[in-house]
Amino acid sequence: MKQKTLEGKTLSPGLAIGTAFIYRDVLKTPDEFYDIDEDQVDQEIRRFDGAVEHVAGLLTELAASVEKEMNDSMSGVFDAHSIILQDASLGNEVREKIRNELVSAASAVRAVFRRWERRFKAMDAEVSRQKADDMRDLSRRLIHSLAGIRSHALEKLPAGSVLVANRLLPSDTIVLGRKKAAGAILEKGGTGSHAALFAREIGLPCVAGLDGLVNKVAGDGTVLVDADRGVVVLDPDESTRSAYEKKRSAHTQAFSRAKKDAAKSAVTQDGTRIAVLANVGCPEDTANAVDNGAEGVGLYRTERLYLDKSRPPDCEALLEELRATLLPAAELPVYVRLLDAGADKPLPFMDTSREANPALGKRGIRYLFDAPELLSTQLKALLRLSTEFNLHIIVPMVTLPSEMERVRSLLAEEAEQLNITTLPKLGAMIETPAAALGAEAMSGPADFFSLGTNDLTQYVFATDRENPSVDHYFKDAHPAIFRLIRMVRQDLPDMDISVCGELAGYPEHVEKILRCGIRTLSTAPALIPRIKETIRNIRL
Repeated sequence: MKQKTLEGKTLSPGLAIGTAFIYRDVLKTPDEFYDIDEDQVDQEIRRFDGAVEHVAGLLTELAASVEKEMNDSMSGVFDAHSIILQDASLGNEVREKIRNELVSAASAVRAVFRRWERRFKAMDAEVSRQKADDMRDLSRRLIHSLAGIRSHALEKLPAGSVLVANRLLPSDTIVLGRKKAAGAILEKGGTGSHAALFAREIGLPCVAGLDGLVNKVAGDGTVLVDADRGVVVLDPDESTRSAYEKKRSAHTQAFSRAKKDAAKSAVTQDGTRIAVLANVGCPEDTANAVDNGAEGVGLYRTERLYLDKSRPPDCEALLEELRATLLPAAELPVYVRLLDAGADKPLPFMDTSREANPALGKRGIRYLFDAPELLSTQLKALLRLSTEFNLHIIVPMVTLPSEMERVRSLLAEEAEQLNITTLPKLGAMIETPAAALGAEAMSGPADFFSLGTNDLTQYVFATDRENPSVDHYFKDAHPAIFRLIRMVRQDLPDMDISVCGELAGYPEHVEKILRCGIRTLSTAPALIPRIKETIRNIRL
């Protein structure tokens, strides 16, 4: 076969090479889709109820297994699936279709779940569109159960293969992790999808956005995946293979060198010490970060504790989760962000009205002000946690000094009720142009600033970062972004300011950030050794 190169988008970075395994997930099992007679209705409804019970049991087992194997809150995805599956209105809709239209249980499941899948796809929020994949996953599970299929199609995937598929659903990625696939390439997939999240969690190199992929790949062909660049090579020739092996070897050696010195401080060639912290979301992240030389947690995103729950955690549960995640960094400074919900992160247990433009609506601290019990629970848990850790609290999506003043007042009230006299430091996320341009006024009620360059870029360029059609406008290394960073630092030369967005993880842009006056970076755990090594080669 002649070598063919395809370009897509990275869902999870890394390098992989292996034999293609083409996965055609067929929701159509012809023998299961048929019409029935009236005297068969009760039988088909019993079959449906039995399938629901069977799949619910599988989901419970899977959630427990994921929690044990991955040691994080990703099991919540399958807990959420179980809740959706047993929703009374959804089940009644399937039963009514069987009863009124005289179709098989599988026919009714396929029709009802497809209708819900399309509803979610039509919604504006990215997380809502991701729920379409959840509905498809559940539909497939039920139909397989009705057909007596008790194993996943990917169980046949040979270890070390590269998966070729139209897309991945959450349960697919779990099987991939267990089967130790080398990589995955997909026709469809969003960077914020459950599949992308799982792929990153298990370290699976994955490239998506490859139109017509399944029909282009030979089932026994060799696939080379360069997910660092979003490039896939089908049937690579010897020259390409050789170049790949050199790159992989160089990557391995470079990481080994950087990892060897990771525990050492990051000091520029002219003696300027730079603090390098980690962005985390689960205990495994924090453990990896400390192992890779992180000098603390610069950003703990707490959204995972809420997004796939049927109800919010109470103070005790929240405190337990926070403590478990931060425990590996117990002796280090930790910065915890209040729940950043709204826009592309709606909470399943909150009844919120649909907004015409959610990215410019109620999200971050605006959302929390409208959910005072949610905010109160977080502040209580964090205050209690501050007696055990060197804790700092970050307020998301701040635009006005009055918002910081209000949070500080609420924090003091909660502390008084808990008899806590020493308050943790309170800081603002600078991720809107208003916050950056008004940083000096914000410095009164704020003890520190964390520059979130992802959202800052989104709002500077009026570009929805979840919308692939405007990806080319999302330029987080544009001079305008560096100018804003520099302005914030110049306005407040003595303020504790860090950069915690994706920009801090690009070695090629670290020097520009430091030349803006920033002396603290926070990035993904895996990138810390390389960022530290980059800093040591800079002369300011």
